[in-house]
Amino acid sequence: MERESATTYEPKRNSEIRVFESSDEMATDLAEYISQISEISVKERGYFAIALSGGPLVSFLGKLCEAPYNKTLDWSKWYIFWSDERAVAKNHADSNYKLTKEGFLAKVPIPNGHVYSINDNATVEDAATDYEFVIRQLVKVRTIGVSESTDCPKFDLILLDMGPDGHVASLFPNHPALELNDDWVTYITDSPQPPPERITFTLPVINSASNIAIVATGDDKVKAVNLAVSDGTEGPDIPASLPARMVHPTDGKLVWFLDKAAASSLEVENGEHHEY
Repeated sequence: MERESATTYEPKRNSEIRVFESSDEMATDLAEYISQISEISVKERGYFAIALSGGPLVSFLGKLCEAPYNKTLDWSKWYIFWSDERAVAKNHADSNYKLTKEGFLAKVPIPNGHVYSINDNATVEDAATDYEFVIRQLVKVRTIGVSESTDCPKFDLILLDMGPDGHVASLFPNHPALELNDDWVTYITDSPQPPPERITFTLPVINSASNIAIVATGDDKVKAVNLAVSDGTEGPDIPASLPARMVHPTDGKLVWFLDKAAASSLEVENGEHHEY
């Protein structure tokens, strides 16, 4: 697909950065990106397993609800998961499920049985355990693939939104959850942003995906974007535990979707972008 309005360059191995002039252009390109991965996954595996996040990300999925995608995508093969969720009721304003249901799922014909939300009747610890069990069962039957390198689930696509502090999913800077290697899903009770209780994929699961997309928009993301994509060695200005910087696909590819504001620190004086 042509992306005349997007600037593309390579920051790191197996990574790509796309910068867009407007939210509409980003949403259009993101829809085509998701569509292509969906079609490839269904053709190769018979399924498309995608993990979503909350926040502004859901608003960028609207193009998938429109022509041509609403008619051409094989929605019956889609399986929906969440890379993180707040430990609140599904009808709560903070629920990623509620946000996704209203903004996306209610507008496309994905079977209800293919939507795997978090158990909102359990404690946050039990909800994390339950969610990991569900994913393990689906890996066994290969509805979700498995990474030969890590033995983790290999989602076809994980979509992430990055916060101003560089957090992705509900993995926050300097949090002990960043160090977990054996768990697929974990929980936190001390999120620096409300609500405090959340469940989240761990880094090994995120990094085992076939495709990872990180969306970042707004000038409050400038510093985090610069630190996350910088290929410099770690130092006082580059925290070792910036979650977005720790996203390194094991066997897959990472694509950043940025607007001009979030990407502004990547520009040099002549208006071109650095290549990393």
